[in-house]
Amino acid sequence: MSRIVSAARRLRAGIVAAVFLHAIDLPAAFAQQAAAEQLPPVEVTRSDDQNRTRARAIGDGDTTRRRAPSGAPAGNGAGSSGSGGEAVASNGGIVGAATTVITAADIAHAPSQTLAEIIATQVPGAQITTLYGGQIGAKTSVDLRGFGAFATANSLVLINGRRLNDIDIAQVDLSTVPLNSIERIEITRGNAGAVLYGDNAVGGVINIVTRNGVGGPPVAARIEAGFGSFDTRLGNVSTSLNSGPWSTSFYGNAVKTDGYRDNNRLVQENGVGNLNYTTSDLTAFVTVTGDNQELRLPGGRTVDPSIGVDELATNRRGTSTPFNYANQQGFGAMAGFTKTLANGIDLIVDGGVRDKKQQGAFFSGPAPIPALFTSTYVDADLTTWSITPRLSVKGSLLGMPSQLLTGLDYYDASFQQNRGAGQGLAPWHNYDLRQQTVAGYFQHTLGVAPATDVSYGVRVQNVSLSARDHFDAAAPFNTDIGALPLRSDETQYALHLGAEHRLNDMVSLFGRAARAFRTPDVDERVSSGPSFDPFTFAPIPQTFQLKTQTSQDVEGGLRIKGGGLQLQSSLYLMDLANEIHFNPVLFYNTNLDPTRRYGSETSLSYRVNDSLLLRSGMAYTRAVFREGVWAGNDVPLVSRYTASAGVTWNIWQNYVVLDATARFWSERRMDNDQAGTQRPIPANGTIDLKLSGQYERYFWSLSVNNVLNALYYDYAIASTFTDGRFSAYPLPGRTYLLKAGANF
Repeated sequence: MSRIVSAARRLRAGIVAAVFLHAIDLPAAFAQQAAAEQLPPVEVTRSDDQNRTRARAIGDGDTTRRRAPSGAPAGNGAGSSGSGGEAVASNGGIVGAATTVITAADIAHAPSQTLAEIIATQVPGAQITTLYGGQIGAKTSVDLRGFGAFATANSLVLINGRRLNDIDIAQVDLSTVPLNSIERIEITRGNAGAVLYGDNAVGGVINIVTRNGVGGPPVAARIEAGFGSFDTRLGNVSTSLNSGPWSTSFYGNAVKTDGYRDNNRLVQENGVGNLNYTTSDLTAFVTVTGDNQELRLPGGRTVDPSIGVDELATNRRGTSTPFNYANQQGFGAMAGFTKTLANGIDLIVDGGVRDKKQQGAFFSGPAPIPALFTSTYVDADLTTWSITPRLSVKGSLLGMPSQLLTGLDYYDASFQQNRGAGQGLAPWHNYDLRQQTVAGYFQHTLGVAPATDVSYGVRVQNVSLSARDHFDAAAPFNTDIGALPLRSDETQYALHLGAEHRLNDMVSLFGRAARAFRTPDVDERVSSGPSFDPFTFAPIPQTFQLKTQTSQDVEGGLRIKGGGLQLQSSLYLMDLANEIHFNPVLFYNTNLDPTRRYGSETSLSYRVNDSLLLRSGMAYTRAVFREGVWAGNDVPLVSRYTASAGVTWNIWQNYVVLDATARFWSERRMDNDQAGTQRPIPANGTIDLKLSGQYERYFWSLSVNNVLNALYYDYAIASTFTDGRFSAYPLPGRTYLLKAGANF
């Protein structure tokens, strides 16, 4: 038994470090998440938007007819059209795909202050996993179409049509995007975006379109400050300048909070700056971003009926890891232009660099002392260069309206990670991985009939990887063994075929079929095994070798728009092979037996009058193993049923506006419970309220979240060895946030 415990501790420390590096304080291989990509319909007329999106940006412009007093930052707000949730344009976005648009007004009026929760309340079927809670939602993941612990690796996040997903497990922290910088969020569910964007576009694509100040007043500014529960203090600022064809803007925010839990403090600053040049036939831009995050990691609360322990009941807000932390510093610079070569033909070129540094420390005991098996320190640096030229051709082909988008994507990412027993000590591992991606693609859309559009596309993508572990067997407190080097070269492809038919002015039908893929990230390769012999516990070298995950899905649905009513509903089926997951028994990442996702998603909004908007969404999401020893079992961390409802009521012009949202989710299996033998995470729901208003240049808001004070958690991990034992991450009860500011 002692050998089992010591081996488990050693492996746990090593694996957890990778995740702590990425600011998630669970055993690293247990808490992995994923990506996907593409964009939905939004009415856009400005030429500079060609830099922002690869999908067609044509759609419904019926907004909620309300101003966004408490959320509209300085700068231009044009293009923020939508319907307070679901976009129902018959020919917007990717043909055949289910899409949603969240506008700047929706964000400004949302009771929740976290981007992940805003998405979860407005996108049917979107689920979230929250480790810390609070008004900022640091490290909260969004799950599109049921990927559980690997959600972030199967959902692609874009900024202005450019991918944010990196080749490491940390993926994208939505809390680092300033809310006041967002013009709209375009969400395409399913893998329809794989042709246009490639890797990670399996569960869906979240495209965040930011404001740039173009077309605004000569000078504008906005400031805002707030305070709330857990000694939360925040400040937001935005400015923009316009002169002739030139414009510039800046959006920044800062927050400091003690957090709900002990050792849960968060300090975070984010900033986005833009410089734009806009003429009738040429637009150009430079964007610079930066973020800094210091996050303390409280860990889970243990429940073990066999020994009478229930920390959820006795010390819900406590911590067993008072010195664990994860810090991150990010920087990015992007530049590009769109040049009209001829009528309907545009050349779009952009590129940039992103750098992300991360440091994390884990101590399994109450003291911050490096020791054998009980401590890990990780320091990593990831740099990604990219260039993505493309050509957009709009015109007529054989008398049919035609739009062709074709291009090349090149990404060069280098990742270095030092892992040892403590800061300042020689590391055991010095991982060095480099990945180069080259892809070519085209997507063609034809109006084959006045009421029918068809779209088809292909992407071919090559991924070249080299990986080495510069291992130091003499490093302090070392019990590991070095990984074997790897060189790989693989070509994958993605396909899309979609169609949409308008039955009349109110009703349209849509459908599609697609193939997508996901390349293993560097952390999954670092934790690929086997890492020890299950019988002797002798260490075995890691190999970095994992197969690429592939998926094939079909989807069909309808959209209805008439009067104040908008409805979108769809059914989907997705089969996956080689899905990447963590083996909880042998402590390494592996490729799973084939899995399946299927379900339905429906969103509905109804504008009663100019002052009252009602909206709702519901979804059935099933994620199951379709072969192997777990055939028929649910994939952990996926709720079968989710629903949301909301109301926006402009009580008194724009002086007083009430927004209310409710969100419900059914029970879900705990992480590490593929066998389905442990008790599930209970079903629960929350209600959030917000009062806001504006008088002349001044605005204010008061948000109360989790009004009914539900004591819940949406993440827990089951013990591998003890039946009934698990560790849960409790979330806050009722919280408040008061904000006020002014426009200039």
